[in-house]
Amino acid sequence: MILRTKIQRFASFFLLFLFAGFSSPARQQEAQQREVQQKEELRGAPAEPDDAAEVRAQIAVVEKLLPTFVDRGAALYFLAAAKQHLGESREAFDLLKECMALDEGFDHSGGPEFAGLRGEHNFTELVERARQHFPAVAMARLALATEEKDLVPEGLAWDPKRELFYLSSLHRTKIVQITPDSHASDFVPPQPEPLLPVLGIRLDPDDGTIWANAFQDAGASAGKTQLLHIDTQGRVLARFSPPDKGRHGFNDLVVRKSGEVFTTDSLGNAVFRFDPPARKFTALQFHRPLFYPNGIALAGDEHTIYVADMLDVIKYALTNSSSTYVAPGPHATLAGVDGLYWHRGSLVAIQNGIGTPRVAAFKLSPDGTRVARVTILEYRTTLTALPTTGAIRGSDFYFISNSQIDNLNGDKILDSTRLEPVRIAVVHLP
Repeated sequence: MILRTKIQRFASFFLLFLFAGFSSPARQQEAQQREVQQKEELRGAPAEPDDAAEVRAQIAVVEKLLPTFVDRGAALYFLAAAKQHLGESREAFDLLKECMALDEGFDHSGGPEFAGLRGEHNFTELVERARQHFPAVAMARLALATEEKDLVPEGLAWDPKRELFYLSSLHRTKIVQITPDSHASDFVPPQPEPLLPVLGIRLDPDDGTIWANAFQDAGASAGKTQLLHIDTQGRVLARFSPPDKGRHGFNDLVVRKSGEVFTTDSLGNAVFRFDPPARKFTALQFHRPLFYPNGIALAGDEHTIYVADMLDVIKYALTNSSSTYVAPGPHATLAGVDGLYWHRGSLVAIQNGIGTPRVAAFKLSPDGTRVARVTILEYRTTLTALPTTGAIRGSDFYFISNSQIDNLNGDKILDSTRLEPVRIAVVHLP
């Protein structure tokens, strides 16, 4: 399987997490892998996927982490999906079974990564166990909807001064604004110099300008990314790109009152600090390798950021540049987070990399290094289909409940008959 990002195929969200890293070695070996595959097919042997080398490299890293990793279930789920991707179904099922026995919140029936195991003995029993231990939760309601059906949205932000939401579009490569009564209009319309697909959006708390990320992982611009600075009238003030020519994908971001921007780089497996006056990106250093870093949250004191990657959430202290795990506690996981937000000592998360997606709030300990309480806010309901990111307005969490990213491949809608208005749901936070 060639590298896929959520821009291309969100239905394979967990596999997207797995195989976004180690891209440079894999691309260098791509021709060799294809030649070997062709020879094996001629001999009748099962051919490995094109990215087998990079997947095995990631397996080795996670197996080394496993004995002491803070969330054993997350590591097991990762390894199970990787093994299944390589066609090693017996090992995959054994790892999945061990993961599900921990009752952390994974539900392998809700994602495509284990479709090949559905005929496996006891697969259904594992599904039933997950649903018994984590039943449906319906606390959200529909709040807003758009008339445009083909936006394929990714980022959402609330502007308290203008009292409206900003919604980014992957497919239309623009940003729309939506009033609380669902009136939508273009805020940043299609540009003479086209924007890349737009993802995370955050407001600058100092002057109310908007920062947004954009990146492309298909076609001639694959691996190109930009950090956008936009004024309050929707004019693009500047576009900032990484200093090197490697593959990068700026995903989500936060902005401090000082003006500093912190952005996850999903394709580069990194997190950058951006200094606007100096126009300089600096990579942060973490205590372990990152696997498709995605959601990011800024604590209320602005001295700490929380970074979500495929495996868990990491606490990063801006005061001394140190990082540590956030322990989820027993029967809980912080794996597979897309949107991540800070609210009064809690992390609000949309988890898409755990099989069936869910929205949950994780109350943290005073030092922010462990989860003290988990509250599932929305899970297994008809309201939510591929939720991605959201925004906090007061004590309410608004989130994109039907992103439709599974209907987008590169810049093409796969099936226009499946398109529907974008739904934004709201749930009250504990």
